[in-house]
Amino acid sequence: MSNPQDIEDLNAVIRQHAEWLSSQLHSQRENLFPPNAQKQMRTFTSGEAAGLLGVNDSYLRKLHLEGRGPSPALTSGNRRHYSVQDIHDLRVLLEKTARKPGDYLPVRREGDHLQVIGVMNFKGGSGKTTTSAHLAQRLALTGYRVLAIDLDPQASLTALHGVQPEFDLRDGGTLYDAIRYDEPVPIADVIRKTYIPNLDLIPGNLELMEFEHETPRALSQGKAGLFFFRVKEALMQVDQDYDVVVIDCPPQLGFLTMSALSAATGVLVTIHPEMLDVMSMSQFLRMTADLMDVIAESGADMSHDWMRYLLTRYEPADAPQNRIVAFLRTMYGDKVLNAPLLKSTAISDAGLTKQTLYEVERSAFTRTTYDRAVESLNAVNDEISSLIQHTWGRS
Repeated sequence: MSNPQDIEDLNAVIRQHAEWLSSQLHSQRENLFPPNAQKQMRTFTSGEAAGLLGVNDSYLRKLHLEGRGPSPALTSGNRRHYSVQDIHDLRVLLEKTARKPGDYLPVRREGDHLQVIGVMNFKGGSGKTTTSAHLAQRLALTGYRVLAIDLDPQASLTALHGVQPEFDLRDGGTLYDAIRYDEPVPIADVIRKTYIPNLDLIPGNLELMEFEHETPRALSQGKAGLFFFRVKEALMQVDQDYDVVVIDCPPQLGFLTMSALSAATGVLVTIHPEMLDVMSMSQFLRMTADLMDVIAESGADMSHDWMRYLLTRYEPADAPQNRIVAFLRTMYGDKVLNAPLLKSTAISDAGLTKQTLYEVERSAFTRTTYDRAVESLNAVNDEISSLIQHTWGRS
């Protein structure tokens, strides 16, 4: 029989471990991003900038020599490097003489509705947050006005963007503040600028779970109203400020996810092509359909502009994965994105320093490893961009 003195207070142990880990993560952030622990976006080579703008490098050189547009930084080898703000300013300049509107600034026009993309799955390791972060950044880098919302209480998307929830959000600052039942604040109060122009963030933390706890109570008291519209109604306050909203949904089908589904115009479901993950997704889809039926019965319009499956952590040389991919493509057809997100050590290694692959320097990796991963990410995100443009009536 155990000695009572040997029995640990599990709650105290877990709390102490959480505080130790939080302190270490805070120290790591300050070491990585001194002196004020603020992240900054790297600069881009002229070739990378040209690729983002869709022009030739020689044309950028011509603009520079003519003194048109921003002046890039010059390295010791006389190579041009452009900041993200430089690239945005070039977009504005090039759009003025574009052959057709939207060639360089693919933003909303009169009559286009806000695109709200819910990135979903409740199976860990499906690449949901990795997908959300890279999608939001790529859309911003290519000219869209983007709002990224971390609706996952685990807050990984938040951490990737330089916000440490337990240190930076002690007094609130998540979407919960804007959708709570008791004195909600304007959503603008919880939106933060990021270090990437055109990309704003609503961070997340464990406080989001309060919505899951309060909604049943509000429903029992008749105070919840159409609770699943609370995210949509909050977003309506800033509708004209953004082109796209990317929501990293919680990894479970609760009240937050129901609210995100009601707000979404497009749904992206991440799938890791392994049999256990596919079996889990079967249950996820069934439960999602049941939830949407409940919402629809309350009078909500649950139609969406599009819904797609994204294959994540895909290994082309893995024969069992290829069989599952073929099975999914046969079953779902064009509902599966053409471009898969390849498994890459570059993406996971970048995550070790709380960065996306768009943020790290190419020189930090083997060139072929980096290029292969970036090409995969760009193909996925640009395919989603095409869906957005198609929804707005453009090819």
